[in-house]
Amino acid sequence: MNQILRQHAEQSFAEELDALKQSDNRQRPPNWAMSPWAVATYLLGGRLDNGFEVSPKYIGSRRLIETAIATLTTDRALLLFGVPGTAKSWVSEHLAAAVCGDSTLLIQGTAGTSEEQLRYGWNYAELLSKGPSTQALVQSPLMRAMEQGKIARVEELTRIPADVQDTLITLLSEKSLPVPELGTEVQAVRGFNAIATANNRDKGINELSSALKRRFNTVVLPLPSSADEEVAIVSKRVAELGRALDLPAEPPALKEVQRVVRIFRELRNGQTEDGKTKLKAPSATLSTAEAISVINNGVALAAHFGDGVMRAGDIASSLIGAIVKDPVQDALVWREYQETVIKERGDWKDLYRACRDHD
Repeated sequence: MNQILRQHAEQSFAEELDALKQSDNRQRPPNWAMSPWAVATYLLGGRLDNGFEVSPKYIGSRRLIETAIATLTTDRALLLFGVPGTAKSWVSEHLAAAVCGDSTLLIQGTAGTSEEQLRYGWNYAELLSKGPSTQALVQSPLMRAMEQGKIARVEELTRIPADVQDTLITLLSEKSLPVPELGTEVQAVRGFNAIATANNRDKGINELSSALKRRFNTVVLPLPSSADEEVAIVSKRVAELGRALDLPAEPPALKEVQRVVRIFRELRNGQTEDGKTKLKAPSATLSTAEAISVINNGVALAAHFGDGVMRAGDIASSLIGAIVKDPVQDALVWREYQETVIKERGDWKDLYRACRDHD
């Protein structure tokens, strides 16, 4: 497993999951690997009675996570909704890993997602030679989740065409999946549920029908509420990625992480941190995930083309690339921010020079 670039959550955090299961004496819903309290502790972190430390996977509102977990104990599916980079997929994966020990029952939603990918398909060689049979049936991740009493995940639900989305209505309400070709059906085992994610910033998305919306309880994951919270998230994920990728560099200085987060937050909010200067907002979302990417790329540059210590010059190009998505509109926004904000901050002269060198 050491050669796997990115392990599934249940593999990466197997020690924590085992420790939680062993110390968990609270009531567990049917077919759950642990209690809702233990799932929340796994997501949010905490110290167990035996002194074992569980690392936080999500830094944010406890009540939002508790609401998401409580939803999965009911007959309603969970929809994680929000702007890009608010850890919707991350939370979805870790919820599935904690609830059923399997985060791999996944359907990636795209404009080309078909009804067969949500329900079931056929092995056409078997179908032509022997006709419809259970051997010819190709189960979808949703069907397998129903049979095994596990959590199915649907990523980017609103990217799936509306008529295909509605395939989920009967499945989520009746908890059964008819297979008319075989004159049978698959009935969901207790423990089955679904977690979907949706991005509210996508252009040209397919709006969910009112009937489908009623099958979900929606939890909106917000951007980090404070700069300190966002800095903590970025620092933690960069450290984890650095270990996973074996980057031969020092962890990034807190100052550099704080500067990137501050730039992102000010441009997102349309004003400087002190509220004294109004700013134009770029077209980019400038999410926490993008801040992580900027810092991580800076660490890689310092590791392979520098002395292993990340400096302003190592983050400048990635910073500009994250902000300037539109070469005309965003370039003007960024240039104005450089001249009116970065240039005027006495301890940011190195970043100003580095960014000017990349213009």
